[in-house]
Amino acid sequence: MLSQSDTSNDPPILTEKHYDQPSVFTATGLLREARRQKRLPIGTVPAICVLDPDGDLVDYLQATGQAQVHPSWACYHTTLITTAPAGVAFGIVGRAVGAPFAVLVAEELFASGCRLLISITSAGQIIPVGPPPYVVLIEKALRDEGTSYHYLPPSPFSALQPRLGEAIRAGWDHAQVPLYVGASWTTDAPFRETDAKIESCRRRSILTVEMEAAALYALAEATGRDVVCFAHVTNQMARTDGDFEKGEASGNKTMLSLIGQTARQLAAWVTHDASSSL
Repeated sequence: MLSQSDTSNDPPILTEKHYDQPSVFTATGLLREARRQKRLPIGTVPAICVLDPDGDLVDYLQATGQAQVHPSWACYHTTLITTAPAGVAFGIVGRAVGAPFAVLVAEELFASGCRLLISITSAGQIIPVGPPPYVVLIEKALRDEGTSYHYLPPSPFSALQPRLGEAIRAGWDHAQVPLYVGASWTTDAPFRETDAKIESCRRRSILTVEMEAAALYALAEATGRDVVCFAHVTNQMARTDGDFEKGEASGNKTMLSLIGQTARQLAAWVTHDASSSL
Protein backbone atom coordinates (compact mmCIF):
# COMPACT_ATOMS: atom_id res chain seq x y z
CA MET A 1 0.00 0.00 0.00
CA LEU A 2 1.32 3.47 -0.88
CA SER A 3 1.71 5.97 1.93
CA GLN A 4 0.36 9.48 1.67
CA SER A 5 3.88 10.77 0.94
CA ASP A 6 4.20 8.25 -1.92
CA THR A 7 1.10 9.62 -3.64
CA SER A 8 1.79 13.31 -3.00
CA ASN A 9 1.99 15.60 -6.00
CA ASP A 10 4.45 17.87 -4.19
CA PRO A 11 7.94 17.96 -5.73
CA PRO A 12 10.27 15.58 -3.83
CA ILE A 13 12.77 18.40 -3.37
CA LEU A 14 10.29 20.09 -1.01
CA THR A 15 9.14 17.07 1.00
CA GLU A 16 10.46 14.63 3.63
CA LYS A 17 13.49 16.73 4.56
CA HIS A 18 13.23 16.41 8.40
CA TYR A 19 15.40 19.45 9.14
CA ASP A 20 15.58 18.66 12.86
CA GLN A 21 17.19 15.25 12.31
CA PRO A 22 20.94 14.66 11.84
CA SER A 23 22.27 13.01 8.71
CA VAL A 24 23.26 9.35 8.87
CA PHE A 25 26.03 9.91 6.33
CA THR A 26 28.52 12.53 7.55
CA ALA A 27 31.61 14.24 6.22
CA THR A 28 33.55 13.03 9.27
CA GLY A 29 32.71 9.42 8.49
CA LEU A 30 33.58 9.79 4.82
CA LEU A 31 36.93 11.43 5.58
CA ARG A 32 37.78 8.74 8.14
CA GLU A 33 37.37 5.98 5.57
CA ALA A 34 39.12 7.94 2.82
CA ARG A 35 42.05 8.55 5.15
CA ARG A 36 42.24 4.84 5.96
CA GLN A 37 42.15 3.81 2.32
CA LYS A 38 44.68 6.43 1.24
CA ARG A 39 46.91 5.85 4.29
CA LEU A 40 46.93 9.55 5.14
CA PRO A 41 48.02 11.08 8.46
CA ILE A 42 45.64 12.92 10.81
CA GLY A 43 45.83 16.71 10.56
CA THR A 44 43.85 19.92 10.25
CA VAL A 45 43.22 22.23 7.33
CA PRO A 46 43.89 25.99 7.57
CA ALA A 47 41.35 28.05 9.50
CA ILE A 48 40.61 30.00 6.31
CA CYS A 49 39.73 28.04 3.19
CA VAL A 50 38.69 29.16 -0.27
CA LEU A 51 36.59 27.62 -3.02
CA ASP A 52 37.86 28.52 -6.50
CA PRO A 53 35.31 26.97 -8.89
CA ASP A 54 37.15 28.05 -12.04
CA GLY A 55 40.50 26.78 -10.74
CA ASP A 56 42.44 29.75 -12.15
CA LEU A 57 43.85 30.83 -8.79
CA VAL A 58 44.86 27.26 -7.94
CA ASP A 59 46.68 26.97 -11.27
CA TYR A 60 48.39 30.34 -10.76
CA LEU A 61 49.62 29.56 -7.25
CA GLN A 62 50.98 26.19 -8.30
CA ALA A 63 52.60 27.52 -11.49
CA THR A 64 54.37 30.29 -9.54
CA GLY A 65 55.56 27.99 -6.77
CA GLN A 66 53.44 29.65 -4.09
CA ALA A 67 51.47 26.61 -2.93
CA GLN A 68 51.90 23.13 -1.52
CA VAL A 69 49.57 20.15 -1.58
CA HIS A 70 48.04 19.60 1.86
CA PRO A 71 49.39 16.28 3.18
CA SER A 72 46.33 15.04 5.08
CA TRP A 73 43.36 16.25 3.01
CA ALA A 74 41.33 13.07 2.53
CA CYS A 75 38.63 14.17 0.08
CA TYR A 76 38.03 11.59 -2.64
CA HIS A 77 37.30 14.21 -5.29
CA THR A 78 39.62 17.18 -4.77
CA THR A 79 43.11 18.36 -3.91
CA LEU A 80 43.62 21.01 -1.22
CA ILE A 81 46.60 23.30 -1.62
CA THR A 82 47.89 25.70 1.00
CA THR A 83 49.55 29.07 0.55
CA ALA A 84 50.39 32.23 2.48
CA PRO A 85 50.81 35.19 0.11
CA ALA A 86 51.34 38.50 1.93
CA GLY A 87 51.26 36.63 5.24
CA VAL A 88 47.64 35.43 4.94
CA ALA A 89 47.60 31.63 5.21
CA PHE A 90 44.73 29.76 3.61
CA GLY A 91 43.78 26.52 1.91
CA ILE A 92 42.16 26.45 -1.50
CA VAL A 93 40.19 23.88 -3.46
CA GLY A 94 39.73 24.34 -7.18
CA ARG A 95 36.97 23.38 -9.60
CA ALA A 96 34.23 22.56 -7.08
CA VAL A 97 31.59 23.82 -9.50
CA GLY A 98 27.88 23.90 -8.69
CA ALA A 99 25.87 23.78 -5.48
CA PRO A 100 26.08 20.03 -4.68
CA PHE A 101 29.84 19.81 -5.23
CA ALA A 102 30.58 23.08 -3.42
CA VAL A 103 28.57 22.03 -0.37
CA LEU A 104 30.13 18.54 -0.32
CA VAL A 105 33.61 20.09 -0.20
CA ALA A 106 32.49 22.75 2.30
CA GLU A 107 31.14 20.10 4.68
CA GLU A 108 34.46 18.25 4.47
CA LEU A 109 36.48 21.42 5.06
CA PHE A 110 34.45 22.35 8.15
CA ALA A 111 34.79 18.79 9.47
CA SER A 112 38.55 19.17 9.03
CA GLY A 113 39.12 22.40 10.97
CA CYS A 114 38.09 25.22 8.62
CA ARG A 115 36.59 28.18 10.48
CA LEU A 116 35.90 30.59 7.61
CA LEU A 117 35.04 29.57 4.06
CA ILE A 118 35.30 32.08 1.22
CA SER A 119 33.81 31.29 -2.18
CA ILE A 120 34.85 33.35 -5.21
CA THR A 121 33.00 32.26 -8.32
CA SER A 122 32.81 33.60 -11.85
CA ALA A 123 29.35 35.02 -12.47
CA GLY A 124 27.17 36.47 -15.18
CA GLN A 125 25.89 40.01 -15.25
CA ILE A 126 22.15 40.55 -14.63
CA ILE A 127 21.97 44.24 -13.70
CA PRO A 128 24.97 46.21 -14.98
CA VAL A 129 26.75 48.13 -12.23
CA GLY A 130 29.88 48.57 -14.31
CA PRO A 131 31.79 46.94 -17.16
CA PRO A 132 33.01 43.43 -16.27
CA PRO A 133 35.09 42.31 -14.54
CA TYR A 134 34.03 43.50 -11.09
CA VAL A 135 33.26 41.93 -7.70
CA VAL A 136 29.96 41.62 -5.83
CA LEU A 137 29.67 40.61 -2.19
CA ILE A 138 26.60 38.36 -2.28
CA GLU A 139 24.25 39.43 0.53
CA LYS A 140 21.52 37.00 -0.45
CA ALA A 141 21.04 34.38 -3.14
CA LEU A 142 17.89 33.26 -4.93
CA ARG A 143 17.41 29.55 -4.23
CA ASP A 144 16.93 28.30 -7.78
CA GLU A 145 18.94 25.12 -7.12
CA GLY A 146 18.28 21.91 -5.21
CA THR A 147 20.93 21.61 -2.51
CA SER A 148 19.74 24.40 -0.21
CA TYR A 149 16.36 22.70 0.30
CA HIS A 150 18.09 19.84 2.11
CA TYR A 151 19.38 22.31 4.72
CA LEU A 152 16.64 24.92 5.14
CA PRO A 153 12.85 24.97 4.62
CA PRO A 154 11.61 26.56 1.39
CA SER A 155 12.02 30.33 1.03
CA PRO A 156 13.01 32.59 -1.85
CA PHE A 157 16.52 33.45 -0.63
CA SER A 158 19.31 32.29 1.64
CA ALA A 159 21.57 34.98 3.05
CA LEU A 160 24.98 35.99 4.29
CA GLN A 161 25.10 36.28 8.08
CA PRO A 162 24.57 40.02 8.80
CA ARG A 163 27.50 40.25 11.23
CA LEU A 164 29.89 39.05 8.53
CA GLY A 165 28.52 41.42 5.93
CA GLU A 166 28.74 44.36 8.32
CA ALA A 167 32.34 43.53 9.25
CA ILE A 168 33.40 43.26 5.60
CA ARG A 169 31.74 46.50 4.55
CA ALA A 170 32.97 48.47 7.57
CA GLY A 171 36.61 48.69 6.60
CA TRP A 172 36.77 47.60 2.98
CA ASP A 173 39.53 49.24 0.94
CA HIS A 174 37.84 50.02 -2.38
CA ALA A 175 41.12 51.34 -3.78
CA GLN A 176 42.43 47.76 -3.76
CA VAL A 177 39.25 46.04 -4.96
CA PRO A 178 36.08 48.02 -5.71
CA LEU A 179 33.24 46.10 -4.07
CA TYR A 180 29.55 46.08 -4.91
CA VAL A 181 27.00 44.51 -2.57
CA GLY A 182 23.76 42.86 -3.57
CA ALA A 183 21.78 39.76 -4.49
CA SER A 184 22.57 36.90 -6.83
CA TRP A 185 20.61 34.17 -8.58
CA THR A 186 21.95 30.67 -7.92
CA THR A 187 21.07 28.23 -10.67
CA ASP A 188 21.78 24.57 -11.33
CA ALA A 189 21.31 25.02 -15.08
CA PRO A 190 23.54 27.72 -16.58
CA PHE A 191 22.41 26.93 -20.10
CA ARG A 192 18.77 27.59 -19.16
CA GLU A 193 19.20 31.28 -18.41
CA THR A 194 16.28 32.59 -20.46
CA ASP A 195 15.38 36.20 -21.22
CA ALA A 196 12.19 35.82 -19.15
CA LYS A 197 14.08 34.54 -16.10
CA ILE A 198 16.74 37.21 -16.41
CA GLU A 199 14.06 39.91 -16.54
CA SER A 200 12.39 38.38 -13.49
CA CYS A 201 15.69 38.60 -11.62
CA ARG A 202 16.09 42.23 -12.63
CA ARG A 203 12.70 43.01 -11.14
CA ARG A 204 14.01 41.52 -7.87
CA SER A 205 17.11 43.80 -8.07
CA ILE A 206 19.39 40.76 -8.53
CA LEU A 207 22.81 41.77 -9.80
CA THR A 208 24.36 38.53 -10.99
CA VAL A 209 23.96 34.80 -11.63
CA GLU A 210 26.19 32.01 -10.30
CA MET A 211 25.96 28.38 -9.20
CA GLU A 212 26.93 27.99 -5.53
CA ALA A 213 25.99 30.81 -3.14
CA ALA A 214 22.40 29.87 -2.18
CA ALA A 215 23.48 26.40 -1.11
CA LEU A 216 26.59 27.55 0.73
CA TYR A 217 24.60 30.15 2.68
CA ALA A 218 21.94 27.56 3.52
CA LEU A 219 24.65 25.24 4.84
CA ALA A 220 26.09 28.10 6.88
CA GLU A 221 22.75 28.98 8.47
CA ALA A 222 21.78 25.39 9.19
CA THR A 223 25.11 24.47 10.79
CA GLY A 224 26.27 27.76 12.32
CA ARG A 225 29.29 28.05 10.04
CA ASP A 226 30.93 31.19 8.63
CA VAL A 227 30.69 31.42 4.84
CA VAL A 228 31.20 34.45 2.59
CA CYS A 229 30.40 34.30 -1.12
CA PHE A 230 31.71 36.70 -3.74
CA ALA A 231 30.68 36.86 -7.39
CA HIS A 232 33.46 37.81 -9.78
CA VAL A 233 31.29 39.18 -12.57
CA THR A 234 33.24 38.32 -15.70
CA ASN A 235 30.67 37.87 -18.43
CA GLN A 236 27.39 38.74 -20.09
CA MET A 237 26.50 35.10 -20.82
CA ALA A 238 28.78 35.00 -23.90
CA ARG A 239 26.42 37.26 -25.83
CA THR A 240 29.28 39.50 -26.96
CA ASP A 241 32.69 38.76 -28.43
CA GLY A 242 35.57 38.99 -25.97
CA ASP A 243 33.49 37.90 -22.99
CA PHE A 244 34.76 36.06 -19.88
CA GLU A 245 37.86 38.21 -19.41
CA LYS A 246 38.91 38.38 -15.75
CA GLY A 247 41.38 41.23 -15.94
CA GLU A 248 45.09 41.42 -15.09
CA ALA A 249 46.76 38.02 -14.56
CA SER A 250 43.43 36.28 -15.22
CA GLY A 251 41.98 38.03 -12.18
CA ASN A 252 44.30 36.27 -9.75
CA LYS A 253 45.69 39.45 -8.18
CA THR A 254 42.13 40.61 -7.57
CA MET A 255 41.25 37.27 -5.97
CA LEU A 256 44.30 37.35 -3.68
CA SER A 257 43.48 40.89 -2.58
CA LEU A 258 39.86 39.85 -2.02
CA ILE A 259 40.91 36.92 0.16
CA GLY A 260 43.40 39.01 2.12
CA GLN A 261 40.94 41.82 2.85
CA THR A 262 38.19 39.41 3.82
CA ALA A 263 40.48 37.50 6.16
CA ARG A 264 41.62 40.68 7.87
CA GLN A 265 38.10 42.08 8.20
CA LEU A 266 36.85 38.82 9.73
CA ALA A 267 39.89 38.07 11.88
CA ALA A 268 37.73 38.03 15.01
CA TRP A 269 35.90 34.95 13.71
CA VAL A 270 38.94 33.14 12.35
CA THR A 271 40.35 31.16 15.26
CA HIS A 272 42.09 27.83 15.20
CA ASP A 273 40.24 25.06 17.02
CA ALA A 274 42.70 22.55 18.39
CA SER A 275 39.94 20.01 18.92
CA SER A 276 39.12 19.85 15.17
CA SER A 277 41.10 17.26 13.28
CA LEU A 278 41.08 15.21 10.16
